[in-house]
Amino acid sequence: MLRLLFWIALIFAAIWLWRKFKAPASASPSGRASREQDAAPMVRCAHCGVHLPRDRALGNQPQWYCSQAHLEQGPGASDR
Repeated sequence: MLRLLFWIALIFAAIWLWRKFKAPASASPSGRASREQDAAPMVRCAHCGVHLPRDRALGNQPQWYCSQAHLEQGPGASDR
């Protein structure tokens, strides 16, 4: 009986180790590359400094703003 429990534990440990070392190696490179391609370019609000996706920002290059109020107020303090 003890021998049977030993073999069951050994098989489960082998399966666990195999999954642990196999899964990150196959999932990481492809998963990370697709997330980086899907990421939207980010811009910084010239008034408050908050970062937001470029497609949600107001204004145009060289200065972007996060809201209509900040667009009307213009650039904020330059110490940020």
